[in-house]
Parts: sequence; C-alpha cells; structure tokens
Amino acid sequence: MDQHSKFIHSNFLLENKFAEELYHNFACKMPIIDYHNHLPPNEISENKIFDNITQIWISEDHYKWRAMRTLGIDEKYITGSASDQEKFQKWAGTVPYTMRNPLYHWTHMELDRYFGISDLLSSENADRIYTEIAEKLDTEAFSVQNLLTKMNVESLCTTDDPTDSLEHHQKLAKSEFKTKVSMAFRPDKAIFIGSDSYNDYLTKLAQASEINIDSYNSLCDALRNRVAYFHANGCRLCDHGFEHMYAEAFTEAEVKAIFKKKHEGLHLSKEEVLKFQSAILIFLSELYHEFGWVQQFHLGALRNNNSRMLDHLGPDTGWDSIGDFQQASSLSKFLNSMDSNNKLTKTIIYNNNPTDNNMMAAMIGNFNDGSIKGKVQFGSGWWFMDQKEGMIDQMNALSNIGLLSCFIGMLTDSRSFLSFPRHEYFRRILCNLLGKDIQNGELPNDMKWIGKLVQDICYNNAKEYFDF
Repeated sequence: MDQHSKFIHSNFLLENKFAEELYHNFACKMPIIDYHNHLPPNEISENKIFDNITQIWISEDHYKWRAMRTLGIDEKYITGSASDQEKFQKWAGTVPYTMRNPLYHWTHMELDRYFGISDLLSSENADRIYTEIAEKLDTEAFSVQNLLTKMNVESLCTTDDPTDSLEHHQKLAKSEFKTKVSMAFRPDKAIFIGSDSYNDYLTKLAQASEINIDSYNSLCDALRNRVAYFHANGCRLCDHGFEHMYAEAFTEAEVKAIFKKKHEGLHLSKEEVLKFQSAILIFLSELYHEFGWVQQFHLGALRNNNSRMLDHLGPDTGWDSIGDFQQASSLSKFLNSMDSNNKLTKTIIYNNNPTDNNMMAAMIGNFNDGSIKGKVQFGSGWWFMDQKEGMIDQMNALSNIGLLSCFIGMLTDSRSFLSFPRHEYFRRILCNLLGKDIQNGELPNDMKWIGKLVQDICYNNAKEYFDF
C-alpha cells in the first residue's frame, strides 16, 4: 500500500515541508521519557504477555468506555460479563463513530505502530483483526517489555501509593531490562482527611512504615519514613491530584486537634478539612525539596459525578469531568509560601480546564527564579486536554506568556501499554505548529536551531530536568 494512501501515513498531521522536515529529521527518532503514567509495575516486572487485544487495550481505558456508553452500548460489553472478543467487537463498531474525537487518531496509530495494521477498524473487520492480533500477542515479541522497547521508551515513571512495597520496582532494578522504570510517590490518601476511609488508610500506612500513627506528628513521621524508602528505591518524583491547591492558614495546635477529632471518628467541618490538607501538603512539599524531588500537581478534575454508576462500578471508571474551580489565588499562595522559605522544589502544574491556560502559563513565571532552567513547568495538556486542540492551546499559552523552549514535553498519563504513540502524536502536532509559523514568516527558516528546540521539547529538556 502506498504510504500516502494510508490514513496514518508518514506525513500525518504535517501540513507543509517545514513541519515534515522538523518531524522526520529532528523529532521522530528521539527516545521517550514518559515521566507520568499509571502502568502496573507488576506487569512490567513479570514481562506479561496478554491473551488478546481487549485485555491490553480496552479493559482499563475509560476514554473508550465513555465513547461506547455515549453510543448506547450496554455496560455488559464495556466492563461487564461479555467475552473479550464481544467487547472488542463492540469497540470496533464504535470506532467509526468517534471521528473528530482523539480516540479515532489514537486507535489507528496504535494499531499501525504496534501491529502493522493500517485498516480502518470497524465492525466489518473486527473478528479478523482480533484474531490477527491474538496470534501476534501470543509471542515473546509482544511481551510488555518488548512493547516498551519497540516504542523506544528510555525511561518511564509509574504512580505508586506510599504503602506500596515497591517489590516489582526492586525486581526491575536488578533485571537486564534496558528501560529505566522509576516511580512517583502519590500520597493523596494520606492528605484527604475528609474521606470516610481515612482512618482505615492510616492503618495501612502504619503497617508499611512500622510507625504507630496516633497523632499528627506520628503521621508526619510515617510519611517521612515512606519518602525515604521510596528515595532509596530510586524515586525522584511525587504526584498529586487535587481539585485546587490547598493554601489555608493554620496553626500547629489546630492541625493536631483536627487529626485527633478524625482519629476519634468525629465529624470535621469543611474549614477543618482544608486547614489539615494545607498543613500536610506544606509538610510534604518541604520534604520533596529536602530530598530534591520534582513535585507534580494535577489540578481541576471534578471526579465521580455520577453517584449511581460510582456505586455500581467504583472510581476511575469514566464518570469524571472538567471542573471550574478558582485556581489562581490558592496556587499563588501555595507556591509563594514554599518560595518564601526557599523550599520550592522543581514543580509541574497540569491544568484540566482550558479557560485557565493563560493564568497557569503566567503563574509559573512568578516562581521561575533563575536557579534552574524551567524550574516551574506548565505541564502538557492533561486528561480532557490531551488532544490536538488542547495540546495546541497549552503550547500557545506557554509560548505567548512564557518560554516554549523550556517545556519538558509530553507524557501518556495512561494505564495502557499501547498508549506510547501519543508521544508521536504530540511531536507531530508540535512540529506542525512550528512548521506553519515558518511558512507564515512568523519564524525564520532556521532548521538547525528550531530543530534543536524541537529535540529539547521532545526529549532533552526532560532528560535534564529529571534525575532518574
């Protein structure tokens, strides 16, 4: 088949010769540093081989689930009792209806890049493609580690709870697998004191840290213990997912009393919850600075909107949305409180609401103090912004108000081992953005310099920024 007769052809998304040159000569062969994802480390260490395409591609992907539900497909064929082949058939039948959703692009890029399948997926070819991929998956060449190697993944960073033993990371560190697999410390369950399961979580944290948690001070001791343990196992990042930053004024006496109330099973007011969350966040961020970590904040998601389906399926099953929280004031207060004490570590802020793009791009400039290149980063388009327009909007805001040249680029934020072509998607969009500027005379035709900037954004900046 001729390259340009394929839907995903060699110049896909590249609209002129400058974009083509930037992508093919500078971007496409750069290794991948995927510094934030939700891949299961046990499946990497075990070098898992999946039985079929549904297991590796559909079973954890709530992007696909939302599209199928919108089309009127019964939950039986999404998360329910239907066979894996039946679920794939329903997804294949959904794909033609996803045009103009990023799922349409991602689907066909992933089929082509991993399996060499250039057909447009539909219900008509679903059974044939399911069988063809099953035959390929049943070989060592398509094991998890080989899939990562195939995509030129130099390093990746999973997301792990403080109570995790990190046994799978330890196994990987001793293995011959060339991709560096690190982790990010995700202690949100220790922060969200308003949760009904908070005290149960502290029991698990106490067991992991071997510290009896019966006070605010002992909670801090336990968290320090786990930060040190993660650090000893190669961790250099943390990650948080908040509706907005916590920056309430508090006193030590207040925070200790709030913990005591929760420990005794008493109800906390909204003000008490925010004070506690602010205090523990400040404590943790000071720890991150002490250990030289990068801190990541994913802001703005409104989670678990559909209570009926949450009760039925649980969290992280496709019922979350964009929130419209006020971000600027609390984010400024938090960053300023850390900076004022010279304890602001390298920080990445991700935004889930496009109306906040310019504010976020402006905010990071307030705390880039010249000590580190791109110390405070406006993270790439996240979740609902993880699509062509969202990426362009984020890069345009960063270009207009900050320095795109210092940007650390793309990540998958995915639970799927087939998501790494999203780096290619981002790189093509980046090169096309710059290529159009060259064609329009808004940038000079200096391929050597602009090509360097492309390589920096795709790989070099992240390589310099992170200590893996």
